[in-house]
Amino acid sequence: MIARGDIERALQMTEFDAGRAQHRMAPRPRSAYRPPPKPGHPRKGAVLCLLYPKAGQLHFVLTRRTDTLDNHQGQISLPGGRQEPGETLSQTAIRETDEELGIDLKDSMMLGRLASLYIAPSDFDIHPFVALYPARPDFRPAPAEVAELLEVPVEYLLEPAVHQDEDWTIRGHRVWVPFYRIGEHKVWGATAMVLSEFEHRLRIAIG
Repeated sequence: MIARGDIERALQMTEFDAGRAQHRMAPRPRSAYRPPPKPGHPRKGAVLCLLYPKAGQLHFVLTRRTDTLDNHQGQISLPGGRQEPGETLSQTAIRETDEELGIDLKDSMMLGRLASLYIAPSDFDIHPFVALYPARPDFRPAPAEVAELLEVPVEYLLEPAVHQDEDWTIRGHRVWVPFYRIGEHKVWGATAMVLSEFEHRLRIAIG
């Protein structure tokens, strides 16, 4: 059973190829870099993989975004959002999670961070963090942002059956899309890439 010590060892590994781990769950083809002619700079944001105990196992929470949001409508994602002036990125991850899920994370412990990645459709540099909360939070999701909560055991990421892939047509182009099958949902794109790094760090940490 995965414990806090396993998570901490996974996040503390320095000799780890995060890009390769993320690429395992990246759609192909995928633009991993911002086009040089694009003016300005990408927006910065942060997401949080919030861990907590439930039924004797560590879980994390995902959200299904509402269909009224500006970007990535209806997709499954980690809670998070855009960095505000004066915030560190870890503060952004905590604040956005508080706002989306209606919880107060003042008692949470920040365990570490994962590698950042660029999301071309929304022009964001996303910075993922991992935190631990001492008990299952009393979730009160914001109805304008969150259509559904998914509570997922961390160990579920290690099950072979959850790793699937399909050929999709996205914006008129044929794309090979790997995803995590979470119940009836398909977790793909940037969220799957973040979880892939987390998964493969854990695989090494627990042997």
